[in-house]
Amino acid sequence: MEFRAEARYMRVSPQKARLVLDLIKGRRAEEARNTLAFTKKRVAATVGKLLQSALDNASYLSSEKGIDVDIDNLYVKSAVANDGPRMKRIRPAPMGRAYHYVRRIAHIEIVLAERSKNGRSMATVVGEEAATTKAAARTKAKARATKVKTKKTQHKKTAGAR
Repeated sequence: MEFRAEARYMRVSPQKARLVLDLIKGRRAEEARNTLAFTKKRVAATVGKLLQSALDNASYLSSEKGIDVDIDNLYVKSAVANDGPRMKRIRPAPMGRAYHYVRRIAHIEIVLAERSKNGRSMATVVGEEAATTKAAARTKAKARATKVKTKKTQHKKTAGAR
């Protein structure tokens, strides 16, 4: 099962947020939390709070809703920073001019998932099984197509010379 947390309208550039999010993708939740604690970026604190929120969502669902979740087995399945609306601003410039600049806003989303006992994610295992069944179906279809013999066309008899 997946557990999400989203922070919208964060006053940080999405490009700078992606630098921090790339550090934690695919890591265990506890390892990701430690990585964020020692990252010297301003957005790392925000991402750390967001990761904690996703962990709290998972623990809430496991205790209140009765969903069986092992909190120690969670990992960061995806971490995305999307563009939000841009704030266009003006900076006074010499000789009565104005320089335009853009302040960017990010929507940050973190998805946690539970790893299976063999180390792979549950969703990945199901996806691979579906892919292998599709591949098997394709090979069977190709085998059937090659078994069908093509009919030989007979040459038409030409009429005699006139």
